[in-house]
Amino acid sequence: MLLRKPTAAFTPTCALILSVFALLAPAFAQQPTNVESTVEVHRHPHYQPHPHPTTHDATRFVTSRSSEIKLPLPEESDAFTFAVFGDRTGGPPEGIEVLKQAVSDTNLFEPDLVMTVGDLIQGYNDTAAWMPQMQEYKSVMGKLLCPWFPVAGNHDVYFRGENRPQRQHEANFEMHFGPLWYAFEHKGSWFIALFSDEGNPDTGEKSFNEPELQRMSPEQFEWLKSVLEKAKSADHVFLFLHHPRWLGRNYGDDWEKVHQALVGAGNVRAVFAGHIHRMRYDGPRDGIEYVTLATVGGGQSGLSEDAGFLHHYNLVTVRKQQIAMACVPVGEVMNLRDVTGKVSEDIQRIAATPPDFPRRPTVATDGSTTSPTVVELFNPSSRPVEYEVSLAPGDTNWVSQPDHIHHTLYAGQRFSVPLKLKALRRSEVPVYEAPQLELRADYLTDNARFSVKERSFAIPVRFELPQPAVAAEDLALRVRDGEYVAVQDQAINLPDGPMTLECWCKPSSFGQRVGLIAKTQGSDYGIFVSGGIPYFTVHIGGNYVQPTDLNTMLEVGSWQHVAGVFDGKAVRTYVDGKLVSSGPGEGSRRTNRLPLIIGGDVDGAGGAVSPFDGLIDSVRLSKVARYSGESFVPQRRLASDNQTVLMLNFDAFVGPLAYDESESMAHARRYGDAKLEPAK
Repeated sequence: MLLRKPTAAFTPTCALILSVFALLAPAFAQQPTNVESTVEVHRHPHYQPHPHPTTHDATRFVTSRSSEIKLPLPEESDAFTFAVFGDRTGGPPEGIEVLKQAVSDTNLFEPDLVMTVGDLIQGYNDTAAWMPQMQEYKSVMGKLLCPWFPVAGNHDVYFRGENRPQRQHEANFEMHFGPLWYAFEHKGSWFIALFSDEGNPDTGEKSFNEPELQRMSPEQFEWLKSVLEKAKSADHVFLFLHHPRWLGRNYGDDWEKVHQALVGAGNVRAVFAGHIHRMRYDGPRDGIEYVTLATVGGGQSGLSEDAGFLHHYNLVTVRKQQIAMACVPVGEVMNLRDVTGKVSEDIQRIAATPPDFPRRPTVATDGSTTSPTVVELFNPSSRPVEYEVSLAPGDTNWVSQPDHIHHTLYAGQRFSVPLKLKALRRSEVPVYEAPQLELRADYLTDNARFSVKERSFAIPVRFELPQPAVAAEDLALRVRDGEYVAVQDQAINLPDGPMTLECWCKPSSFGQRVGLIAKTQGSDYGIFVSGGIPYFTVHIGGNYVQPTDLNTMLEVGSWQHVAGVFDGKAVRTYVDGKLVSSGPGEGSRRTNRLPLIIGGDVDGAGGAVSPFDGLIDSVRLSKVARYSGESFVPQRRLASDNQTVLMLNFDAFVGPLAYDESESMAHARRYGDAKLEPAK
């Protein structure tokens, strides 16, 4: 019913459901302190997986096809399932929400019944305080679709306060929860609930730390033996109590007589307890599995969820010839009926909608920024979405004020989050790494909360760089496979409409597909020199327009100028100032948010593919069609003007950045072993 997780303080984050078949459990089981364990899992029939009983009843199988294969059918009365809940108490009051989640989870499985192992309420109080706690627990458990059965724990019966009754809260428990010990039969199995806090029958003193107060009374022991006799023809018998008395120590050695009675019955399969707030498996011993549960809302250290320090419930599947058990972390069960087509489509929309960064603050050399950066969120779905914005936890170079923001956006709403950023200088070298934003989103329905995978985004900033001096010897960018520089899309302010992309290049070799400067991914633009054939491609009007002259090839080992122009009506490619191909093209450009790769093309993750091998120099991107007609004379060193949105002359690297001479300050970041070499 609910997919909503419990609060973070209580939610197990384990991604896997810990299946506990008795066959595997001895690998991590600890042995009882005061008894010798006999590990017989490899020979006891109930603790190994068996093929399920089947039948070939022709009256239950219908087909209009002919086949020699007879498909086996499961036995109709073969199996049933029950759940076991651990301790609710010992933690903060919010633990009741974990219990509510466990009830919601369990209803998705619809077991035959639910057993508990005690400590249902906080207790340790007087009757006035005990009553509302009892009512709260029963109201939550009353939401189960199946019957549930209480077991009394110390929190349920220990009285604190004035006018303490002789038997403390025992009378209250039996009046409002049920008998302190009882048994019932279900589908060929018997379930026995014991009371492990009888204490001193004369004084009424109770304690789970003194062995003399942890003995089973003759009255309860004789009753237990009578029930075992009554259940001697049952397929299975299961016992439930609060304290795992078989552990000995403060529990003494009184359990040994109980164990021998259980062994003598011959059909007792498992004993379940709680109290210690961690899972523990101590069996099988003499054919009996001893299982201790952790918590379902109780105090939980969470030391190791994988090792059983977690909120969980156990599911037990019973067949005549075997018992299977599994631990299910609370909140890890999904209701498949909640995942509608609308939910699936909305989640895809949310995941495909990155934040906008309409403002790029300038980062000074001391790490300060000129103005707050703005993170603009948009909810493209049909339901409310709860967003959380913060810097990525692993980003130690930056701090923000505030450090995180929560906001819920309704369908179609936008929200702007201002973040004041500061780079942390730990040396004389300024920080030139862009801050990383982490975005979390939870999609909210009436019944569930769906978490969208956390996403990280580079926040676009302008780094204040000293303009490098022009070297005495002209330098150029040397790239090959795995070496390139990239400019973040948010740094390039290229409006829709006319554009020019150009550079000088000196190829060393050509592959079958080679990107020179590109950001194509079903969108945007690029210059390619695949197999040595140059062409400019632009995604306009819903398709790529890339006129190509197959007879024009670049020369290996020579400097050549390549330019691509889109003037709003046509796409043209020029080599050394001569028009080599042209084709009509009108419409709006389809854009993407991927980086512009210099020395290759971009993949869907923002990395480089289709590498160029050679030297590249004077990369310029302009928001105007600079060249027209049949020819022009290209400048060897290109310059920036008011129509330039990117100008890289590769005079020097400043840290990992190649200086952008345009007003965009869209400095390119170096990847791999890309370096500067003399432009000979």
